[in-house]
Amino acid sequence: MAPPPPPRPRPYTRVEVAQRCAQGRCLVLSGRRVYDLSPFVALHPGGRQLLEDRAGTDVRAALDGPLHRHSDNARRWLEQYHVGSLDAPSENGLEMSTSSNKHAEGTTTSAMDPRCSLASTETDLVDWSKPLLWQVGHLREKYDEWIHQPVDRPIRLFHSELVESLSKTAWYMVLLVWIPVVLGISWYSYTSLAQGETCLFSSFTTAYSIRIHKYYFPVLFIQGMCVWSFLEYLIHRFIFHMKPPASNYYLITLHFILHGQHHKSPFDDARLAFPPVPASLVIFFFYLVSKALFPEALGLSLFAGGLFGYVTYDMMHYYFHYGSPKPGTYLQRLKSYHVRHHFVHQKAGFGITSLFWDRQFRTLIPEDTFQDEN
Repeated sequence: MAPPPPPRPRPYTRVEVAQRCAQGRCLVLSGRRVYDLSPFVALHPGGRQLLEDRAGTDVRAALDGPLHRHSDNARRWLEQYHVGSLDAPSENGLEMSTSSNKHAEGTTTSAMDPRCSLASTETDLVDWSKPLLWQVGHLREKYDEWIHQPVDRPIRLFHSELVESLSKTAWYMVLLVWIPVVLGISWYSYTSLAQGETCLFSSFTTAYSIRIHKYYFPVLFIQGMCVWSFLEYLIHRFIFHMKPPASNYYLITLHFILHGQHHKSPFDDARLAFPPVPASLVIFFFYLVSKALFPEALGLSLFAGGLFGYVTYDMMHYYFHYGSPKPGTYLQRLKSYHVRHHFVHQKAGFGITSLFWDRQFRTLIPEDTFQDEN
């Protein structure tokens, strides 16, 4: 079901803006344009306090200032919350009539930074009342630009209610499904290693085989987490951020279901974590790989660590979109880094749980953009 249309913009007085802010709403001004940021307060990457402190004020300085320079996408994002225009006061302090302000409003709007306007052509490229998965392939050369202009609205992919439900998940389902699997595999691996029969290179010659004791399990588990960290970077950079050919309907559709949908609607909470059903197919593939490359207990020890690394990744990713880490902490820096990946630098910043691989492969988001605030 499509979300309800936003309310039609209408005139506001300064008194009404102040009253609504006193009632707990977060209305801000940009010139004479009025925005209701109440639905976005809890999601604001800079923390809700920054928006609450600016309620009822003009935010143009915050948008354009050198210390809080907002990206083009952040400006487009703001326009989703446009609810009306402020009636300008006359010289004697009385509010001017709406009709007398029409010309002035048009002048103010046109004089605004054109990046602030949410072009109607962008929203009209797809029919949001219908599943998007079958539409995006027809965008062709417009697809890449379209998905990198984020919106704050839920996405429906499939016609079938059952298939649609399997394409979404609540964040806690990742913990409920996979943590028991991690614990079960970890216990099985540890007890198997405790039997003292697991050897590395035993298939070549017993003279050079290395016996793997149970005490090695924590090391193997951590190594598995490190392997996942590297896979996380590779998958995000080369699969999630591949640029499908404009002429290939099927590759565009595949890219959208893998990752394009997330960049189009980065705060759709039902699509921030990998749903367990499709995730199980990918996880089973890595299970087969670990089983084929290593002795069972050793391979499962690595696999358990890798699976735990994946769970950590999914939880951190969700937190970076919906959590509010304390300013100055490492988690706050990672959150800021990931937000810039969404709103400014989609071709860099592929690390989620760490910046390590971005540093190694020179895809780190430039430090100067850390001053941007979305």
